[in-house]
Amino acid sequence: MKAYELIEWLNAHHPQKFAEDWDNVGLLVGDDQKEISHVFLALDLTEPVLDEAVAAGADMILTHHPMIFSGIKKINNHTFTGRKILRLIKEDIPYFAMHTNYDVIGMADLSAEHLKLQDTRVLTVTDESGEQPEGFGRVGKLPHVMTLGEFGKYVKECNHLPDVRVYGDLDRKIETVAICTGSGKSMIGDVMAAGADVYVTGDIDYHTAIDTMADGLAIVDAGHYGTEYIFAEAMEKELNEVFSALKTTCASVKNPYTVL
Repeated sequence: MKAYELIEWLNAHHPQKFAEDWDNVGLLVGDDQKEISHVFLALDLTEPVLDEAVAAGADMILTHHPMIFSGIKKINNHTFTGRKILRLIKEDIPYFAMHTNYDVIGMADLSAEHLKLQDTRVLTVTDESGEQPEGFGRVGKLPHVMTLGEFGKYVKECNHLPDVRVYGDLDRKIETVAICTGSGKSMIGDVMAAGADVYVTGDIDYHTAIDTMADGLAIVDAGHYGTEYIFAEAMEKELNEVFSALKTTCASVKNPYTVL
């Protein structure tokens, strides 16, 4: 199939209209007329991931985070972004990113499903043009009440993580959960308004954490990578169900930091 055929399907099922204005999604490098048969999926297109994709024989790469966010005045081998662009062109590999549009139509429900949340609703509404509101994150109920300490371990187990950071009284009872993958600090006001007992997200800084605890909200920081690496496997499942002849490979799961 041609790359543009896959792109049309991706845009139909995860429309780019849901992406934030500051975001950069879509075909970022390459020729959409390229014949493709093997798609490589990853959270980020780092140089090691690109090496892995080339070694796997992939002829298209699909990531969640875009490797290009802003304008580039020079493309050369002196920067890691320049080197990746040059390598993609040299290897003739189209590169496509689906970021905040997938966060809204995909990741939000996926993350709630990983925690088996029930009776979920949108945390932060960004679009009301359809039959139901769409937006970032979800709020829902746990299958059963547990302590914050138990819940922290539950998040760790559900997402197969080496660690999580838990802010709050570990003996506190938890029932209503809000979750937003990636960096969700800006949505804490919506979490409070939703009446959640705990908020699962990533990239929470020290001062935000202690201020949020003072307001009565517990936090489980599962990390930016820890909450979003699930993209690759989920997208692989989607593609395999629709394009049986298309080979897919996921990047190796490797947390960017090491717990000592």
